[in-house]
Amino acid sequence: MTDTVKFTISFEGNSSDNHRIDLYDIAQALTGFQRSLALTTHLILNNQVITQSPSLKNAEIYSLPSEDGSWKMTAVICTALYSLSTAPKDTPLGNIIYSAYDYVISESLGVHVDYNKTLGKLYEESKNKKLPKIQQYQLDSVIEKCSFSIKEMHRPIYQTRTATKATISATVNDTILPISSSLSMDTYTHLKEELISSKETIIQGYISSYNVNTYKGRIYVPKEGRPIPFELSESIRDNRTVEIIVDNLSKNALNDQNIKKIECTVFEVTSNSAKLKRYIVKNISISKNEGR
Repeated sequence: MTDTVKFTISFEGNSSDNHRIDLYDIAQALTGFQRSLALTTHLILNNQVITQSPSLKNAEIYSLPSEDGSWKMTAVICTALYSLSTAPKDTPLGNIIYSAYDYVISESLGVHVDYNKTLGKLYEESKNKKLPKIQQYQLDSVIEKCSFSIKEMHRPIYQTRTATKATISATVNDTILPISSSLSMDTYTHLKEELISSKETIIQGYISSYNVNTYKGRIYVPKEGRPIPFELSESIRDNRTVEIIVDNLSKNALNDQNIKKIECTVFEVTSNSAKLKRYIVKNISISKNEGR
């Protein structure tokens, strides 16, 4: 096993600044931290989404002693690089794991991360062609599996309030790389509370990911400038709808210039701060507009 990347979670504010934090809360938060790291790392190394962190293969996650300052803990991810027929200098594996985890955490908290400019670019530049190339829809699946864990990472903030904020950063080759979004009461509220609109809205876009088992996915909506999570309502979970979605996803993945937008009738689901979180899709059809 070779040290590949370190992730540090640091809680700040209230009693955590004096090195005191509720024991039960931090135990639950660190369990969520470990699980989200394990599921993300397993996907990167094995091209497979798992549901239980003990199923992690080709890597181990260790904890370093806590440091002075605000309450913080560092996890070291050690990977079995030999199983990938590579050496650390031949692959940006640490950067890939960091970028994947940044995507999982930030997208969960409502902060958009451009897959093509981060993880996609790293895969293009990598000389190691044996490392599996992870697609955006697979990371979206990890987000679904980690939603409760990421919520529990907020526990010292929302429960006993022995902290007011948490930041996460990675260390790769002595370079510190911050996760795009910190954890706060606002991000916990974003995860926990939802308001469903009473009026239907028409949107158009391109399918960027879809899970056939959960009827959930993401659709890139040009008007929003980012992929938005969606879930099919029970009334349209049929073969016709799935065929439209899968066909659009395939053409989008191949960058087909003749692809037509998907038109959806949706209910918008927002946070209390009116930030769009996801769509509940009531109807799907192929737009009559020309390709992109």
